[in-house]
Amino acid sequence: MSIESLINRRSLLRGSVAAAAVVGVGGLSACATGGPIGGDDTPDPTTGGESQAPMDPNNPFGLEEDATIDAFIFDGGYGTDYVDYAAKQLNTLFPDVKVTVKPSTDIAGELQPRFVGGTPPDLVDNSGAKSIGFGTILDQLSDLDKLLEAPNYEGTPIKDTLFGGVTAPGTFGGRFVAMNYVFALYAVWYSQSLFDENGWTPPTTWDEAIDLGKKAKEKDKYLFLWGREAATYYQTMAIESAIKQGGDEVRLALENIEENCWSHPAIQAVFEKLHTIVSEGMFKPGGSGTQFTAAQAQWTNNQDALLYPSGSWIENEMKKQTKEGFELTGVPTPVVDSSSAMPYEALHSAAGEPFIIPTKAKNAAGGFELLRAMLSAEAAAKFAEEKFAPTVVEGVVPEDGFGSTALVSQSDMLAAAGEDKFDFKFVNLYGMNADMLTVWNSFLDGQDDVAGLTSRLQKIVDDVRNDPNVEKVPVQ
Repeated sequence: MSIESLINRRSLLRGSVAAAAVVGVGGLSACATGGPIGGDDTPDPTTGGESQAPMDPNNPFGLEEDATIDAFIFDGGYGTDYVDYAAKQLNTLFPDVKVTVKPSTDIAGELQPRFVGGTPPDLVDNSGAKSIGFGTILDQLSDLDKLLEAPNYEGTPIKDTLFGGVTAPGTFGGRFVAMNYVFALYAVWYSQSLFDENGWTPPTTWDEAIDLGKKAKEKDKYLFLWGREAATYYQTMAIESAIKQGGDEVRLALENIEENCWSHPAIQAVFEKLHTIVSEGMFKPGGSGTQFTAAQAQWTNNQDALLYPSGSWIENEMKKQTKEGFELTGVPTPVVDSSSAMPYEALHSAAGEPFIIPTKAKNAAGGFELLRAMLSAEAAAKFAEEKFAPTVVEGVVPEDGFGSTALVSQSDMLAAAGEDKFDFKFVNLYGMNADMLTVWNSFLDGQDDVAGLTSRLQKIVDDVRNDPNVEKVPVQ
């Protein structure tokens, strides 16, 4: 069964509801009152409306034939070449249009001055650690509803080609302003060929993981390793495991940055298991002094460790540094034990890579057209084939995952999870990751015990909760 037929529409929406509230209540209410999006009396030509002429299926947004499109794209694990590919598709319809794709790892730093100055790009991938907070630019973003009504390059209305619920993460205050392009999931990854060679089985519980770590040591390998910039990948894994073990009350305590949220028994149980793994030498030493992709290469190329927690971008990120025949495969995060509130198969997943079109863009129609090209079946299939991750477009990934074992395993995990999918946003919402990196590097280095890890994480949460200048976003 292909990945596009596996995702339960209700479950994807369930994991996206919290994301729709991420920007803060005050900012949302100000933007949901109606009126011109751009803040003046000029109608926004990109938002649709009864007064507009019927949509031309060949040029639904009125793109000028000799226009220039300015696209600003986050240069992360997926790179930016997939937007270049879509631009070439666009040029098959509009050969005289020039598309400029600008890669960036600092979206906020480079674009906030342009938003303030009224000269933003035509299309922006507002992603990465240095993305622009949506709460600061919502009133400067075009509604994307017209995009959904437009036909894709194959002639089908875009709204009929997408997984259910994918618009929820980009909907704020009732306005759909961000088209999330990639469907990401988080898992524990390993080499299927290495496991087959040694007769190993991926762990479903932490006790099984500890047993596997002992077997790894017999082969002069480690259970885990890490790099300093990605130490919080283990926090993500711990939270996933705790949510599966303790249920929604764990997720809500963290999302709502409650007092003593890190002391929840389910979280403490996971922390204790991780501490055992650290104290018994099952983490490769020196991670806090190793750049994260270099550490990941010690796993994918040298096979120094058996397991690594990451998102579905990991195969693409490490494709040039992965041993031939590695057979990258993912499985869900372990639970503590069989009494878990959610099954082991439950999965942390959500749509990501939010694309936005500023209202004051010089060529907003061009931004819409480029995004339409990206959402074509051909461009979406090309992305999945080259990036080893599915987009939000259904029906484009074959059963063999284009030869990617990682993509096939994503299909398997999504199928097994069924409705048991979830997401959490509090770390990025409140900008905690930088402080948490220091804490997790110390813990994985063996410098902190569970009590120290808990108290330091709680202080980070408490500082945010008690800061009157930080608007809190209740999550239900």
